[in-house]
Amino acid sequence: MEKIIILIISLFFTFSLLAQDKKHSYILFEVAVPIKGNPDRGETDLNGNTNNLWFLPDGLSAKLGYGIHYKKWAAVGIHSGIDWKGSEKLVVVPVFANLRLSPNIGDDTRISIQTGYGKSFAIGRGNLSSDYKKLSLGIENSDGLSLFVEFAQYGFTLNNPEKIGSISLGISLISF
Repeated sequence: MEKIIILIISLFFTFSLLAQDKKHSYILFEVAVPIKGNPDRGETDLNGNTNNLWFLPDGLSAKLGYGIHYKKWAAVGIHSGIDWKGSEKLVVVPVFANLRLSPNIGDDTRISIQTGYGKSFAIGRGNLSSDYKKLSLGIENSDGLSLFVEFAQYGFTLNNPEKIGSISLGISLISF
């Protein structure tokens, strides 16, 4: 816990030094939908309708982050948000450091790779918390709008020995 506090204080100190020049900061907003496999795929209901969906939505996620960047290519920041996983009846608040790389792959297109590491806190589950890890891959246009897929792991278990995680599809907007 002390390492996390030291990391957060160090990042805020760095941000305050570099925030003097507004050209190097960014704000990122993400909205994503966790998905899960459809266990009823291929089954027919009483009306004769066949369920052909491969995946089903499993909640909602929203995150906000602030940090510094270098020519929109590399960025580091502090992010937080709220994740709701419907199938687990779970609401989690992740707080994490985020590293972002987004090289150009065309004139107006970037590929965005983000990784995050921090703490996740379950809401309404006592003092349930653990490490949070995330990996995100997306395509970004020149306006900062991005479509992405995100893999997240909350680091704790509930009813089975597997750690709870999610695979999400989302959209984000970054402002430099």
